[in-house]
Amino acid sequence: MEFTYKHLIPEEFSSTSKIWIYQSNRKFAMSEALQIEALMEEFLGRWKSHGHPVKGYFNLFFGQFLVLMADDKVSIGGCSTYESVKVLKKIETMFNVSLFDRHTMAFIVNDKIELLPLAQLNYALEHNHIQPTTLYFNNLVATKEELLNSWIIPAKDSWLKSRINVTV
Repeated sequence: MEFTYKHLIPEEFSSTSKIWIYQSNRKFAMSEALQIEALMEEFLGRWKSHGHPVKGYFNLFFGQFLVLMADDKVSIGGCSTYESVKVLKKIETMFNVSLFDRHTMAFIVNDKIELLPLAQLNYALEHNHIQPTTLYFNNLVATKEELLNSWIIPAKDSWLKSRINVTV
């Protein structure tokens, strides 16, 4: 599988534009992806913050990561963030997936996305399922710049470094 994505990020958004990444517990089927795109486009067309339209972007990367971006020209308030979460909760219900599980990590193993519960991280390391250099999807990135430079990185270069109990 090809894990390139940077060319799909709109250049016209500021590097400090806000990013949210929601990882699905499974890959979406093509028919599901098309429905999700339609839902998100409809949402983006009406997204507002403090009465002002939000310039937004959405993409479903690798069939499993829903990436939402809001241009930083409009301050995103709690209500507008809540509106985006409502749409994502609807997607969870429609497709029987989990998008808010922050205890499941995604890695690239043998050219595939593999999900691993955080509680099994050191077991996977000890049994060579992953290495500290295994590419990890750092879904905690918060800006466009971080998405471009720090989303898919070696586990040892992410916040997981403090959780890895083997010599790096």
